[in-house]
Amino acid sequence: MNTGLRITAFAAALAATFGTAYGVGKGVEPVVADSAPPRHDSHARTSPEPDEGGGHTEGHETPPAGGLQISEGGYTLDLRTTTVTAGKRADLRFVIRDDEGRAVTAYQREHGKELHLIVASRDLVTYRHLHPTRAADGTWSTPVDLPGAGGYRVFADFTPARKDAENLTLGADLAASGAYEPQRLPEPDATAQVDGYEVELDGGLRPGTASELKLTVSRDGRPVTDLQPYLGAYGHLVALRAGDLAYLHVHPNGEPGDGVTEPGPGISFTATAPSAGAYRLFLDFKHEGTVRTAAFTVRAGGPAATPTPEEPKDAEGTHDKSTGHGH
Repeated sequence: MNTGLRITAFAAALAATFGTAYGVGKGVEPVVADSAPPRHDSHARTSPEPDEGGGHTEGHETPPAGGLQISEGGYTLDLRTTTVTAGKRADLRFVIRDDEGRAVTAYQREHGKELHLIVASRDLVTYRHLHPTRAADGTWSTPVDLPGAGGYRVFADFTPARKDAENLTLGADLAASGAYEPQRLPEPDATAQVDGYEVELDGGLRPGTASELKLTVSRDGRPVTDLQPYLGAYGHLVALRAGDLAYLHVHPNGEPGDGVTEPGPGISFTATAPSAGAYRLFLDFKHEGTVRTAAFTVRAGGPAATPTPEEPKDAEGTHDKSTGHGH
């Protein structure tokens, strides 16, 4: 996945918001990286480094919330499956095409994969981090089972195998048919529970300024100090901005085998929010052979704590108590 801060903003949202909450952090099948360790600095151009006081380093600019786009940089996400039925397993198929309409069949590997796929509901209640397979003709496919009806966004995160190619994240809309009930974004909470694990979040997002997010994993009240590498890191963090689902991916500060980074309980990230607003954070971590996901709501440029009862819940965020994702 993007190893520096990647941001993509999407095209117009589907009218329908989606269905029932899906339990946070369902276990997923482990994925083993099948290539050399990932290049964690490959997208440093989009990641302002914090200075000692927590601000961004002089000379770095806040990455633009770029594209509302299905096409960018001469590449297009051709989503062949645009509708599925909620609650039923389906085969999600797509092709990445170049500026001449040809299917792309050569990619650079990042975190052991040629392409990473994220599927998120428009209300951010459901989140999937998938790793599809590519046929020789360039068609990608992966099974997906979405629990609720409504609008979803599909993100393809990849780097073409071309000299000096930049990483891209393209987005397209997906609809799940069936009865639906809109969900609200969960209120900010510094603690997430998933499959008997507790993950605590320390830090927050700040608009236009790099800041540290530290997540600490424990189980049964004891720190987890033997996290396992997952796609070349002890944790992966994806942030989606509520409302337009602008996409951020942040790499951890350190990696297994660097002589400094410990395998838990803490995982540290540096991130910059492109704007004020509500965001949903999804942390993937691996322990005892299983990848789990913990989800948090944070507000950049606003109160970090849960609002008072008098403050109305806003739908600028949408949540996931989510994630059963197939890795």
